[in-house]
Amino acid sequence: MRKTSSRDEIKETLAYKALKQMAAIYTIDKSLKELSAEERLERRNLSVTPLVEAFFDWVRKNKDKVPPKSETGQGFGYCLNQEKYLKTFLTNGNVPIDNSSSERSIRPFTIGRKNWVLIDTIAGAEASAISYSIAETAKANNLRTYEYYKYLLTEIPKYQDETDLAVFDQLLPWSASLPEYIRRKK
Repeated sequence: MRKTSSRDEIKETLAYKALKQMAAIYTIDKSLKELSAEERLERRNLSVTPLVEAFFDWVRKNKDKVPPKSETGQGFGYCLNQEKYLKTFLTNGNVPIDNSSSERSIRPFTIGRKNWVLIDTIAGAEASAISYSIAETAKANNLRTYEYYKYLLTEIPKYQDETDLAVFDQLLPWSASLPEYIRRKK
């Protein structure tokens, strides 16, 4: 009789089977990335929604087969408790399948939080929040963050006596009038 390898044993676990189903959902949704929001929603309804529904049915059927406090049990519990929210991407083509991009964008905050003990005033916290906001908005608009800060610190003093705030529109990260050297090459 053939001895079962640990790899074969892993493939028989409910956790592995759940991950395989999620991977299939992600693979199909990723293939829809370049479509318009309307087309993406339509295709999700045809190809992704049935897989998501089958996954949640499968979780409900198998949740009692694992201890609720085990990692798999906690994962199943989370899925079922958050089902409504986990399915949100199926109702709007603009909504991504997960919040990974949001989590990546806040990573600098979580890494830098040990440095925040030095911020012991409201004004310091507000300055940090503004600085992080500018940096993340620059990244989201495909700008070179350091060059953008340098540009702002050079240009803003030129307008210190300006009372019409509309002149600052040209300095915003999405402004078409920003110099090319600030933009990242695609």
